[in-house]
Amino acid sequence: MKKYTILLLLLTAGAQFSCNEDLDPTVYSNLTNINGYKTKSDAIAAVNSIYGRLKGPSVSDNFSYWATRHFALTDIATDLGHCQYGGDPGQLSLGTWNSTNGLLSEDWNAMYKLISNANTAIFYINQMQEVSSSDKTQFIAEARFLRASAYMDLTDSWGPVILITEADLANPDYLAQTPPTSVEAIDAFLIKELNDAAAVLPVNYQDNPIYGGNDVGRATKGAALTLLAKLYLRAHDWQKVATLTQQVMNLGQYSLYPSYSGLFKESNKWCSENIFSSLSDANTNGTELLNHFGPIDHPVVENRWQYYTVNWDFYNTFGNEDDRKQCFFPEFMGTDKLLHKQAPSLGAEPPAGVFYMPDVSTRKYADDETTTYYDGHSVNILRYADVLLSRAEALNEISGPTIEAIDLINQVKGRSHAKLLVLADYNQSTLRDAILQERGWELFYEGKRRQDLIRMNKFDVLVNAYHLRVGETAQIKMPQNKYYTYPQSQVDLNPNLSNANR
Repeated sequence: MKKYTILLLLLTAGAQFSCNEDLDPTVYSNLTNINGYKTKSDAIAAVNSIYGRLKGPSVSDNFSYWATRHFALTDIATDLGHCQYGGDPGQLSLGTWNSTNGLLSEDWNAMYKLISNANTAIFYINQMQEVSSSDKTQFIAEARFLRASAYMDLTDSWGPVILITEADLANPDYLAQTPPTSVEAIDAFLIKELNDAAAVLPVNYQDNPIYGGNDVGRATKGAALTLLAKLYLRAHDWQKVATLTQQVMNLGQYSLYPSYSGLFKESNKWCSENIFSSLSDANTNGTELLNHFGPIDHPVVENRWQYYTVNWDFYNTFGNEDDRKQCFFPEFMGTDKLLHKQAPSLGAEPPAGVFYMPDVSTRKYADDETTTYYDGHSVNILRYADVLLSRAEALNEISGPTIEAIDLINQVKGRSHAKLLVLADYNQSTLRDAILQERGWELFYEGKRRQDLIRMNKFDVLVNAYHLRVGETAQIKMPQNKYYTYPQSQVDLNPNLSNANR
């Protein structure tokens, strides 16, 4: 297989967007390795091209990766997600995906496009003569963090994958077919990458000597440490998770946003809870989150698809006192003159004037502020609530329930006025279950659920239990469904990516 075919190697950094606070785009045209990589502006354009790949840097693919498509792999295919339609997302919702699923292929390609841009930037920025060593160190640290985030997502989804770095660009065997690298070897690579990046990246970009003002959305020390903690969380290295999450907390940069619903408003581009996010601006640099998550026939949030949704079973687990339960559209009078609501029982027939919705759409990325086709919702890839819950999980695994672990969970619950936990009510096993449930309530459709279920050995248990309750087949089998099948288009190019044992 030719690696440039799999990785869609792009040697340009053109038409990419800045991470500036006002989110106005800066366009760099026709920048290549031949006429580019000369000035500091060229280097910034190359780094910005990597950030652009978090969602898709052009209008034609603004629905890719963290702009929408990634959630199909991470949330729809779990105990909380649902898709009432067929096709690729329907397969994931039912647990019947295969190697020809288009969403698997698109997510794979999107991640490797980011990796390609990162490899190219690192390779050529290292050779630049007109950029200071300190500036080059900063640019390369950002690129290494972004590349690490893509490899984390790839290994979460597929396990062993093709590991390619900037060193391969100078390799005479670059076009040779290669086998996938083990998760353990990729983890070792990522640990070094993230430790090196954390040692260089600033805690924030206020009065930054390279970028000027507070250029939010860029990789920071806190982001590198948080991603490293997530890697160790996946590996069950609890002590390292506890150490790293404490380091993030000690930075003094982060706190919970006052309200859960306000955190996800289109107008809230950045706040103290954001550790690392994919930023957007309506139309100019937007996404299609609202279109996929918005409700059908709603009188205010109009012309949407109710495509990526939450199943009623999961919605009903929220306590009525929990503000997070208000982050949905459970009942409304539709433009079709029907009352849209939940059925009172499985298979119930609606009376005249009522429509029983098969699932419930979330306001998370579909608030009524937005009227544009390409909306401006930012996606919180890493946020502080996840750090608190990850630390609580690690502490519980180390020594069972503690006052500190309960307090960390209750900080997250308290923000949403949910019922607080009491230490005396839990042992290690029951607190583990409570943490998994809390992570579902807090982080639904933030790209965390499938990995949470797998880490806690509940993927098959909870997903199959839901499917059986609603009359569907229990499809998930472990350990074979721990990873997705490799996209068939990639297997055709490189038979080393074999699905024989998947």
